[in-house]
Amino acid sequence: MTTDIRITWTLPGSGWADCKVEAAATVVELTASYISAAPEDLLTAVARLVTGETKTRAQFEAEPAAFRWIFYRQGDDAWLRILELRHGRDHDNRGTELCSCPLSVDGLARAVIRCFDQVATTYGESGYYGKWDRHFPRLELEALRRVWRTYRSTNAS
Repeated sequence: MTTDIRITWTLPGSGWADCKVEAAATVVELTASYISAAPEDLLTAVARLVTGETKTRAQFEAEPAAFRWIFYRQGDDAWLRILELRHGRDHDNRGTELCSCPLSVDGLARAVIRCFDQVATTYGESGYYGKWDRHFPRLELEALRRVWRTYRSTNAS
């Protein structure tokens, strides 16, 4: 059985983002700093999962802490683990698990696309740059959208 997931990305201040993940009756609130390419890494990790990789990951740096997203895939099913680490270079086994839930590959990709479509609508690309101090991850978002559409068309019932 898979879980629905909702992801929200907001920019409360210059160079900082808040990310809320709601899945499996769990709400996790994460922080990301612009010192790393957190949005690009998340979009790319999910795109890699959609294209068939069986394990991929992304990381949000929160100076000095970090939040690591670990994705597993088997067939059309995925599993998400989110860990909080005291330091970004720590091994997975040193992290505290904040979330662990089964997802569908389709549902995960759709949630991440919706999240960043909403970010683009809320801030606009120039507003995003003004708050995040990096360009909006348009290339990575459109790459994920392309592979997701291909996945959906080849897996349609």
